[in-house]
Amino acid sequence: MTTTLSERISQSAFDGSRLRVVLLLDLHDGAQTQFLEAYEHMRNQVASIPGHISDQLCQSIENPSQWLITSEWESAPPFLAWVNSEEHVATVQPLHSCVRDTRSLRFSVLRETGKGFETVPDPLKGGLQTSPRLGDGVVRHALTFTVRPGTEDIVAGLLADYESPRSRVDDHTRLRRTSLFMHGNRVVRAVEVEGDLMAALRHVSRQPEIRAVEEAINPYLEQDRDLADPDSARMFFTRAALPTVHHVSAGRHAPEELRRHAVFYQAKEGCGMALARLLAGHDEEAADDSASPIDSSTIFQRDDVVVRLLEASGPLDAQPAQALGIHGPDKAARLARLLDGDANVVPATDQDAARFLARSEMRLITDRRAADS
Repeated sequence: MTTTLSERISQSAFDGSRLRVVLLLDLHDGAQTQFLEAYEHMRNQVASIPGHISDQLCQSIENPSQWLITSEWESAPPFLAWVNSEEHVATVQPLHSCVRDTRSLRFSVLRETGKGFETVPDPLKGGLQTSPRLGDGVVRHALTFTVRPGTEDIVAGLLADYESPRSRVDDHTRLRRTSLFMHGNRVVRAVEVEGDLMAALRHVSRQPEIRAVEEAINPYLEQDRDLADPDSARMFFTRAALPTVHHVSAGRHAPEELRRHAVFYQAKEGCGMALARLLAGHDEEAADDSASPIDSSTIFQRDDVVVRLLEASGPLDAQPAQALGIHGPDKAARLARLLDGDANVVPATDQDAARFLARSEMRLITDRRAADS
């Protein structure tokens, strides 16, 4: 199968374009005053975050309980660093008691018009997405958490042995695929959703079979949670979020020719975003290389944890440098400088790269597709 430009799917937080974040909120009745006080506190905190440009608070003219917060950022990375931080968790906590429902959307700025923009000198008009990207209608997201050392096999058994929930959420949303991996005592659950991600996550969390397995693993988690307490559950899943920062698919192979893998990287403190950016650049190059076994890559990153989910046409150890994201001049050395610990130093030879890959590849626990995928 020959790759054409129209088949290449790509999304990225690393294209340098400005970011528009839209937060839709539905407030509890009578919570407007409390909400405004919480917003003022949050606004003052966000204004000091590097990369933040501006924000706007709007109230619906049709339904006063519906509100809209928009913010603009110099690019996606500073926003992602902020929204995934413990500081952000603490800052937005006062909003939770005011809000019945929320939905967060993130957009790269592609075009800008209007008198205000037209009068800006050309050198200052940068930061726009250079061209439209081709999507496939799928939202990719992951969750990660750790379990107590020594309980890994128990947790793996519980996570592998449960009944799949209904894939259809509503007329517009469907859970397409769920993959569970483990690396040591770390669990990563990657999901693919057609439609509204938050609607799908809420749907899954309410299914009896999912609630049962979540309750079953509770005693083994390193971070305590009480799923019966909405605040406790919200805080756990907020901290567990592992957002997608890059995805590219070359479309060279039919789905049945591919196998799913995941590779785990522990970055040095403060180097997670730089590591994800390096791997993203490698995978963009691999998408143009017809000899590469990697057909698609999704990179998830939060703080110093980076996970690279791969669809490959053959075993990863057949081309370990490609699988690790170090194929090409100086990439092994650059990756080694970003990884945490002496044990993560990337070797220079293919034989040693294969051993490093064996340590980094995650164990697949279960990979489930919707029946009609």
